[in-house]
Amino acid sequence: MPQSLNKLKNTASNNFFLLAGPCAIEGEEMAFEIVERIFEITTRLEIPWIFKGSYRKANRSRLDSFTGIGDEKALKILQKVGQKFDVPVVTDIHTAEEAALAAQYVDVLQIPAFLCRQTDLLAAAAKTGKHVNIKKGQFLAPESMQFVVNKVKESGNDNVWLTDRGTMFGYQDMIVDFRGIPAMKKFAPTIMDITHSLQQPNQSSGVTGGQPEMIETIGKAAIAAGADGIFIETHHNPAVAKSDGANMLHLDNLEALLTKLIRVRKAVT
Repeated sequence: MPQSLNKLKNTASNNFFLLAGPCAIEGEEMAFEIVERIFEITTRLEIPWIFKGSYRKANRSRLDSFTGIGDEKALKILQKVGQKFDVPVVTDIHTAEEAALAAQYVDVLQIPAFLCRQTDLLAAAAKTGKHVNIKKGQFLAPESMQFVVNKVKESGNDNVWLTDRGTMFGYQDMIVDFRGIPAMKKFAPTIMDITHSLQQPNQSSGVTGGQPEMIETIGKAAIAAGADGIFIETHHNPAVAKSDGANMLHLDNLEALLTKLIRVRKAVT
C-alpha cells in the first residue's frame, strides 16, 4: 500500500491536497517523466498528492480519437508508479464491471462527470472499498450531488469526494460557479478541477478546445472559496498530448502555480 490517504486530511502545512498527472497514460516513459517531476515538487512544497492518469478514455468526440494503450498495460503502469513512489493513484472507470478490475491496481476510483448519476457504477465503485471521487455532472446543480454521495454511502462506503469541473454554458463553453464549493462541502470533501473546467467542448473540429491561460485564476478562486483539494492535468508537452492537450497545464508551470495557491491558502485560513 502507498502512503495512507488519511494524510490528505491532516498535514503539518495545512495545505490543500492535489490530484495531478496526465490526462491519459500514453506509455511508461511519459508517465514516469511526469510523476518524477510532480513527486519532487509536491515533496518540497509539502502538498499531499495523488497521481492521476486515465487508463482508458471512453468519452471522445470522434471515433478516431486516442482512447488508450490497452487496459491492462496502462493499469500496470499506474500500479508501478504507486509502488515505486509510495503515492496513491487515481483513475477513471466507466462501467460497473471496470470497478473491480481497476481496484486491483489503484487506490482511488474516479467517476467521470457524464456518468455521475449511474447508480450501478456508483454502487460497484463503493463496494470495492476504495476511495471514490465523483465529478459533478456539467448538467447538475451542486446541491444535486447530495443524492450521488448518498448512493455511495448507502452502498457501504463513506470514503467519497466530490469534484467540480464546471457547468455547461451555452453549447461550447463551461463556467465555474464558486458557490458550488461550499454547497458540496456539506456532503463530502470537495475538489476543484482547474483544467477541465476550462474546456470548450463540442468544437466544430470534433476536438475539445480550452483556455489554459485561465488555470491560475480558477485555482486561486477555488482555494479562496474553500476547496479541500485541487485537480490538475499536466503534461511535459501539452501540444503533443494524445488527450485533452488544449486545456492541460504545462509541467514547467506547475511549481509556480502551486506556490501561489499555497500563499492563497495561508491567507484565507
